[in-house]
Amino acid sequence: MTGRVVLFSSIVIAPLAWIALAFFTSFTAPTSLGAFAVLFLLLGVALTCTFTPIAYGIGLRLITSHLYRSTVRHAFRQSLLLSLVIILNLILRYFHSWNMFMGLIILLAAIIVEVLFLARK
Repeated sequence: MTGRVVLFSSIVIAPLAWIALAFFTSFTAPTSLGAFAVLFLLLGVALTCTFTPIAYGIGLRLITSHLYRSTVRHAFRQSLLLSLVIILNLILRYFHSWNMFMGLIILLAAIIVEVLFLARK
């Protein structure tokens, strides 16, 4: 698939994923492990599809460097990392294991992964 197809499909999938998440949370109380897995899966899809066009637009408009060229693949990877950070923090919060230190460690790990991907170029 080309970058344009991925970008437009994420724009279409994002509102559908948010609607599915709203319906799922209104009709199902996430008490079992399967319900939590579906909840976090829907949240991950919704966040990733929402952040991809935003990250692509920010990278295209604001970062004008010859070293960094914004592509849809980079925007998708960045949005996937950001949604993973949010979901991991929510999972820790659910298990009452979240604290500021763990949140910063997860965020720093995502930043290190992004820097390693950029350094690989």
